[in-house]
Amino acid sequence: MAFNDISPNRNRGLTRRSLLAGALSGAGLAVVGGTAAHAAGRPSSRRRVLVATNEPWGTYHAAPLLPEARRQGWEVVQLVPDRSQIKPDDPVKVATPDEIPAADLLVVTGAGDWPADCAARLRDLPLVASSLAYQLPQEAPRAREFRDRLRAITASSPAEAKVFDDYLGTRRRIEVVGTPQTDDLPRYRPEAGTVLVLTSVTKDDETGGSAPGTQLLLDSAERLAAAGKHILVGLHPREDRSLWERYEISAVPSVQASARAESAIGIPGTVFPVVAAMGVPLVGCTDPALQIPDYLLSVCTHTITKADDAVTAVETAEPVSRKVLYEAVGPVGGSAKRLFKVWRKAGHSAHAAA
Repeated sequence: MAFNDISPNRNRGLTRRSLLAGALSGAGLAVVGGTAAHAAGRPSSRRRVLVATNEPWGTYHAAPLLPEARRQGWEVVQLVPDRSQIKPDDPVKVATPDEIPAADLLVVTGAGDWPADCAARLRDLPLVASSLAYQLPQEAPRAREFRDRLRAITASSPAEAKVFDDYLGTRRRIEVVGTPQTDDLPRYRPEAGTVLVLTSVTKDDETGGSAPGTQLLLDSAERLAAAGKHILVGLHPREDRSLWERYEISAVPSVQASARAESAIGIPGTVFPVVAAMGVPLVGCTDPALQIPDYLLSVCTHTITKADDAVTAVETAEPVSRKVLYEAVGPVGGSAKRLFKVWRKAGHSAHAAA
């Protein structure tokens, strides 16, 4: 693998795989979605990308792309099995199998059942794999179904590129584009005694799996509150809000909330390197059942397995070095622009070849 500098275990299959595959197979997608945009008569200056993720309804992975998409004249549409998990005010446009529009490109962010099914049905569309949430460094069972079709592969950072390469089972050039969430970081203004708790997901549901370690995080938050810390909770989009209502729950996304935090503690996940990029010291809550890539752990000053260690760990945590940060988060600023540049090139080369 070569790479250029331009998420709980998500490898598990969906329990609703047969339902999702059935929804796609009955929709005639090869005809509806497989037509390139220029052939459908849309202006060539406007591009549409379809996105399919391992968490089929997880539009929060695509949301950070929207500001740059608007600036560059792109339309981002996430493919979802149905609208059952989509809120009316969700800013990300979605399409179900019976309404997929013509598009220039299909982007899969993983090789789970839903993206693999979408790739199988939309065979006429140029295909790109872009890591927008962490995976594990082991080949996904369904990656072999579409990896030979990939016109480009992107990842946020050098470390994530290595993991994504193993996950896809390729030895391909991977474009390191950075993390779109770092493109517009707020000014860091930590408030004395404020600890940001970064939650994961407590219960399995149709949108994805849960993360071990939640009880450890809950207990750690109690210890920190008892020690006089102000607990600010950054909820994972799928987390059970009722578990955390005794504390202040941030009204803004976790990355924005981190601007207030002297330190942060949580179950290491995709957001950890982005919070580290803010300059926030991090502590990771780990569990024997957790599978976490090393680069997510690398941005933590400490990892703990007992709640009694939380206070000392938080009080002694420090920001990571620039070297560690770059390896884990990639180049900061302009990330979405770099990502769309790769996507545009992949779509353009496909149309030129046709």
